[in-house]
Amino acid sequence: MRGRTVREVSQALRQGRISPTELCQKCLSLIRKTKVLNAYITVTEDQAMKQAADAEKRLQKGYVAPFNATVVQRLLDQGAVLMGKTNLDEFAMGSGSVDSIFGPVRNPWGYSEQYRERQVEDQDTEDSNWVIAGGSSGGSAVAVASLTCFASLGSDTGGSTRNPAAHCGVVGFKSSYGLLSRHGLIPLVNSMDVPGIMSRCVDDISTVLGFVAGHDAKDSTTVQDPFKPFELPEEIDIRNLCVGIPKEYHASGLSAEALEMWGKAADLFENAGAKVIEVSLPHTQYSIVCYHVLCTAEVASNMARFDGLEYGHRSNVESSTEALYAATRHEGFNAVVRGRILAGNYFLLKQNYDDYFVKAQKVRRLIANDFLKVFGSGVDVLLTPATLSDASTFAEYTKEDNRTRCAQEDIFTQSANLAGLPAVTVPATLSGRGLPLSLQFIGRAFCDEQLLTVAKWFEQQMKFPLLDLQTLLNDPSEPLKSQTSLRAL
Repeated sequence: MRGRTVREVSQALRQGRISPTELCQKCLSLIRKTKVLNAYITVTEDQAMKQAADAEKRLQKGYVAPFNATVVQRLLDQGAVLMGKTNLDEFAMGSGSVDSIFGPVRNPWGYSEQYRERQVEDQDTEDSNWVIAGGSSGGSAVAVASLTCFASLGSDTGGSTRNPAAHCGVVGFKSSYGLLSRHGLIPLVNSMDVPGIMSRCVDDISTVLGFVAGHDAKDSTTVQDPFKPFELPEEIDIRNLCVGIPKEYHASGLSAEALEMWGKAADLFENAGAKVIEVSLPHTQYSIVCYHVLCTAEVASNMARFDGLEYGHRSNVESSTEALYAATRHEGFNAVVRGRILAGNYFLLKQNYDDYFVKAQKVRRLIANDFLKVFGSGVDVLLTPATLSDASTFAEYTKEDNRTRCAQEDIFTQSANLAGLPAVTVPATLSGRGLPLSLQFIGRAFCDEQLLTVAKWFEQQMKFPLLDLQTLLNDPSEPLKSQTSLRAL
């Protein structure tokens, strides 16, 4: 209290260093102790405590961050209009956007005329039959796909931008690690996290990238060299391009439609004069296991800060410090987050550290070296599937547990994060069910401009259809009977 300003106390309240009721009690205590000064003729103690309790409830319901993430602030500095905060899996841990405390995100293509006209009339109409958006940044992908905004930001640690973008028929971009500042991005896996960009075309990705990329003094992992924004050409010549097709990406579970589209895309490049060759990334098969160990280990470390003492949710159990910690973390994290914390702490135990964490780091280096060898051989970009298939329904998706689903959904995307490489997913065609199928391009480190140029050429050839949401727009209450929230950035 002594010497504190209103601004300092307000900041302490927002950061959870003191609660409104605690602050009120301190003031009332001082009033009683300084009664001899005769400043107050009436002390409304009961009313003050009630108002403080109400203020505490409001504060707990809506956390207001004390600063903007760098990428957000740079957009605002350029005059961008912020529409809102989008929905996602809790702490970005998921690949379906079905584990949010605000409820799951629904894919707008599940309400499209393209999807509805291909469904049989007697199809199951249960509430669980809606189509997932992908994740973890599903809300950001849906915001762009449903035309409520022109571009959105997400996060990408193992494919969390590219996966939902692929399922929702928009472009999803993960830059080279270090090109975009992570300041303000709640950390999941510090060594892999990258802010992601989603839009309805590759040109818009380039535009947004020009605003947000570059060195940030608040993030020591950003590149020191200044970033020069670029415009992608309209006429693109790919005759000197070498496209690599990783044979290891013929993964188990790859749908016939996705495989066929992959082959057609390779033929498209070859017929246009590009050189298309098969390449090998032999350690890719170990990337999911490697990612699981490293991800959970860093999660365990990052989540340790949410202890209920300094900020965030705080349990009412106060019989002991240990009980407060345990109750706070059990109440504040869902089962997925708790599971990753437990797994990560197991891998980091002294007796397990060398066998799991250290070995995973070595495998990560092998995976990164595979990419270096391929790109060093003259390959410019890699062409791969983005997902195993089109988006599944909620009922189908939840037949598997979160860990299994993440392993399946991230199989093509997360190795780029392990290696720190830029990658982009581009919608290619509609599946037989009328849902988007996308392909992925992976580029050399800090060759983001070349990668997006190739992606734009591919986009020009595909002419992906526009989403037809006429029924939803005419009667928004009919298909959306749940509590789903589409919050757009």
